Amino acid sequence: MILGRLNHVGVATPSIDDSIAFYRDVMGATAIGEPFDLPAQGVRVCFVDTPPSTGSGRGTQIELIEPLGDASPIRGFIEKSPAGGQHHVCYEVPDIHAAKAWFEAKGVRVLGEPRIGAHGTPIFFLHPRGTGGVLTEIMEAPGDGH
Repeated sequence: MILGRLNHVGVATPSIDDSIAFYRDVMGATAIGEPFDLPAQGVRVCFVDTPPSTGSGRGTQIELIEPLGDASPIRGFIEKSPAGGQHHVCYEVPDIHAAKAWFEAKGVRVLGEPRIGAHGTPIFFLHPRGTGGVLTEIMEAPGDGH
């Protein structure tokens, strides 16, 4: 298994609209996607692009995630941290199934089977107890670089 680049940092928020205003007006973000619902994941999502570092061609994204309904898996996170905050980090891998098998062989708890994530590519999560306390998303690298 080869760990790829950091694709995004997931930030849970009680209001995507308020978070967009912060990233635009305070942080100076200029590339902000349209929010969209991801009912299968129970979240509303919006990506904020950061500029690429010199020569790299791609920046890292901030994934804003807002609970979508009372059954949202991040509802509890927002209840514990009403202002929101860092929820997870996401790394790219070339092959999602090989990565899942590798983590399982290392004894890291994989949370569920691979499923399609917000980028339209397969993802899964690793339990924070096996990753130094950080909820970690593993995603198959998208073909278009986003």
